[in-house]
Amino acid sequence: MLLIIESGSTKTEWRFIKDASAEYETLISPGINPYYQSTEEINLAQTKAQTWLQGKEISHVYYYGTGITGEEKKAQISDFLAPYVGNAFVSIENDLIAAAHALCGNERGIACILGTGSNSGYFEGGVLVEQVPPLGFWLGDEGSGGHVGKRLVLAYLHHELPTDLRDLFIKRFGAISRLDILAKAYQGEFPNRWFASFSKFLFDHRRHPYIYQLIVESFTEFMEKYVLKYSQKTEVPIHFTGSVAFYYSDILKRVVSSFNLRVGHISEGPMAGLTLYHKANLWP
Repeated sequence: MLLIIESGSTKTEWRFIKDASAEYETLISPGINPYYQSTEEINLAQTKAQTWLQGKEISHVYYYGTGITGEEKKAQISDFLAPYVGNAFVSIENDLIAAAHALCGNERGIACILGTGSNSGYFEGGVLVEQVPPLGFWLGDEGSGGHVGKRLVLAYLHHELPTDLRDLFIKRFGAISRLDILAKAYQGEFPNRWFASFSKFLFDHRRHPYIYQLIVESFTEFMEKYVLKYSQKTEVPIHFTGSVAFYYSDILKRVVSSFNLRVGHISEGPMAGLTLYHKANLWP
C-alpha cells in the first residue's frame, strides 16, 4: 500500500507496491513542476494518473519532485493528491532528497542531479547537511540537459558550429530562426524542457570534437560551481542521477576524475533506489 511518485519537469513516474512481496505497478505521466504550473494545470495534465489511482488502497505516499521550493509548493502538491490518496500518510520533498535517498541511503555522500535541470547536496543519514543553492534554468543548471541544449542553440545562432555540425543541425531541426528560438525561450511554457530536447542530438554526435568539448565544459562548470565547494568532497563518493548523467556517464566520469574525486553510483533515475529505501523502511 505504498505509493512513490518521482517527478521531473519532463516526466512523472508513479510506483504502487501493495505489500513487501508484491510486484509493483508503474505508470509514466507528464512532468509536474508547481514552480511553473498551477494546481488546475497539474490536474489537467495528470488525468491518466488520476484514472490509474482509482480503487487503490494507499497507506503511505512519498512524493519527490522538481519545483518544490517551499511550503507553498508542498501544499499545492498535497491539494492535488488529496482526492486520490484518502487518509494516507503523505510526505512531499524535492527531487534532491529523492536523489539522496536513492543514491546515498543512510550513508554520507554528495548527491547530484543532472537531468533536465541540475542540483546537488551533501547528505548524512539521509538528511541534507549542506547545499550550494541551484539558480534554475536562466541563471544556472550547469551540466544539465537544458544547459547543454542552450549552449548548442546559442552556438547555432552565433554561427559558431563547425560547418558539418551546422548542416546536421539544420537537417534534423530545420533552419530555426532567431525569432522562433526567442519565442520558445521567453514565451514557451517550459523553456528548460525545450532546450533539453536538443540533448538527443548532442548524444548522437557526442564523439564529434566540438560536441565532446561542449559537454566537458558544461560538466566542468557544474563541478566548479557546486561540487568543489563542498568541504567533504574528497572524503565521500560523488553520486549522480538523471538522464544526462546516465547517458554521458563516460564523459562525466572523466571530468569528475580530473578533479581527483571519487565517482559513486550513476543512475538514470532514482525510482529503483527509492523503492528499495522505502520498502526497507516500511517492511523491515
